[in-house]
Amino acid sequence: MRGPQPHPVVLSPRLGGVLAHLARRQTSAQRLARRLQIVLAARDGLNNDQIARRFGLGRATVRTWRARWLIAAPRLEGAAAAGDDDRLLARLVADALDDAPRPGGPVTFGAEQVVQIVAVACEPPPGSDRPTSHWTPRELADEAVKRGIVRSISPRSVERFLGSGRPQAAPEPLLAHPQTGRTGGLRRAGHDRV
Repeated sequence: MRGPQPHPVVLSPRLGGVLAHLARRQTSAQRLARRLQIVLAARDGLNNDQIARRFGLGRATVRTWRARWLIAAPRLEGAAAAGDDDRLLARLVADALDDAPRPGGPVTFGAEQVVQIVAVACEPPPGSDRPTSHWTPRELADEAVKRGIVRSISPRSVERFLGSGRPQAAPEPLLAHPQTGRTGGLRRAGHDRV
């Protein structure tokens, strides 16, 4: 049973030449070259299933890039007809086939806040009225909230900011680690692994 036929891709000779050149160019990113191959195969009349099989891709991937091309094609053909430089056309094509911005949450902690938390980690805990000789991620998180650096922060976020738990140049460990009975596991504060 045949499904709906995909929209045909029609390229002017000039724009087709720019796409073919970009697809063959050794400095083109692999993902761009693959997307160009999809568009060129669609121009040659292949349907999405045929293109997917030819390049070992999923049909949804082929459908996505065909659709993205069809949206951008009128603008690109207009630029080609207006006599735009081939380098400019190549840039426009690459932009049209580039990844779309991905959604994500806003940055939770600014650089200044991270720097302030690291600065607290460099201070001795007794100076902050903490009854310990080494900072733990939980105590650093509590101290950052207490000082008004952040409204809230998890101990895991503090660990991420501090990387391995101690800067390379620190003479003393900045974070206390829980003791384990295993060797090679977590280390106790003040004891380096060998």
